[in-house]
Amino acid sequence: MNRFSINISLRVLLLALTLAATVWVSMHDMLLFALILIPLVLLQLYGIYHYLNRINRKLTLFLESIRYEDFSIRFSADNKLGKSFSMLNHQFNEVLEAFRQTRAEREANLKYIDTIIQHISIGVLSFDIDGKIELINPAAFRLMGIYRLRNINELKTVHRGLAEMLMEMESGTKLLYATRQEQQLSIHAATVRLQGRLIKLISIQNIHSELQKKELEAWQNLTKTLRHEIMNSVTPIVSLIGTMQEIVDLDIAPGTSNQEGITDLREALQTVESRSKGIMNFVNAYRDYTTLPQPQFTNVNLRNLVSSVSHLFQADMKQSGITFHLSAEADNLEIHADVSQLQMVLINLVKNAMDALEHTPDPTISMKVYLNNIQQICIEVTDNGPGIDTDAMNKIFIPFFTTKKTGSGIGLSLSQQIIQMHGGQLKVSSPGNNGNGTTFFILLNT
Repeated sequence: MNRFSINISLRVLLLALTLAATVWVSMHDMLLFALILIPLVLLQLYGIYHYLNRINRKLTLFLESIRYEDFSIRFSADNKLGKSFSMLNHQFNEVLEAFRQTRAEREANLKYIDTIIQHISIGVLSFDIDGKIELINPAAFRLMGIYRLRNINELKTVHRGLAEMLMEMESGTKLLYATRQEQQLSIHAATVRLQGRLIKLISIQNIHSELQKKELEAWQNLTKTLRHEIMNSVTPIVSLIGTMQEIVDLDIAPGTSNQEGITDLREALQTVESRSKGIMNFVNAYRDYTTLPQPQFTNVNLRNLVSSVSHLFQADMKQSGITFHLSAEADNLEIHADVSQLQMVLINLVKNAMDALEHTPDPTISMKVYLNNIQQICIEVTDNGPGIDTDAMNKIFIPFFTTKKTGSGIGLSLSQQIIQMHGGQLKVSSPGNNGNGTTFFILLNT
């Protein structure tokens, strides 16, 4: 017999004896003793009730622990009452430990998922039917160019029509949105029901670089094809002209008296030869555009980089009367890049700025290095020249296009390709052909 049964038996036996004594003293008119024994009987009855109600109290405490997720409680105080109590306590403790482990695993999984969401490059945000933001990651802030968002309607002041678009998007649909910064955002919507509330989940991805990459590949393929076809056509012409010149000099000229005609023929052949070789040189100039090597990435100090480029043009700017300003936010700002390719881009931008200032009074060029509001490295090259007209603005990055009399139209195209290979963007801003100047922006991720 376990200790619980013995304890109950003793309590019942003691109660029976007390009741018998109470009856006996009552029958012998010993009222004083009866008044003493009656409270003792009631006390023993309450003791038995309280002792037997221990299981209910234990079960209540167990259910409250589950309800309030307090899994630190341990049941062991009444293990000495017997094997059944010990086994019951052990099962309670096992169930609470299972709940505790489940909660720990759930919290670990939520932390893991949250860490992934916070570090991925795709923007993620969710909001309820009232537009209240439930979740948003740093990539979404960066892609939309904001630093805080509590309600989706706050986007109305930053991106025209975007808030309405996100609210009206149906689950499973995709849309494209162009920002003021000329980014092409691919937006995908999904809807989930969370604890009875309808939540819309939005993913945002910047596909501007992918579109530029496809455009670049198309231009490269076109350039390769044109170069191949032109070279195949012009090379035999140049060779044939050389043969014709030999025929004129050795066979025709000695046997004719029309020297004036021979001279005209020679000049005509020389002109055709010169223009043919010019076409070949022009086509060969685009070889770098289609065969640019992959960047060799190293850690580059940006202040040292822009300083080295400015020193290259110091003498030429002084001779041309150009004032140069250099500004860098931090001396230790670094980026992982190909230093020689970035130098090539900056040299091309500075040369273009100098060319634009040829007829400008008080010519000035400024170069700035800083972190913008979405933590991108920005390098600005600005001149106070006549600016670029609207028609040319849409074409300056197209291969073969140039506004210079002696330009090849390859510099800006090559520069854009280099920046794209570094995972960045090359952009331009010019108020127009009204003397307000031009600014080129190199945007690189940190």
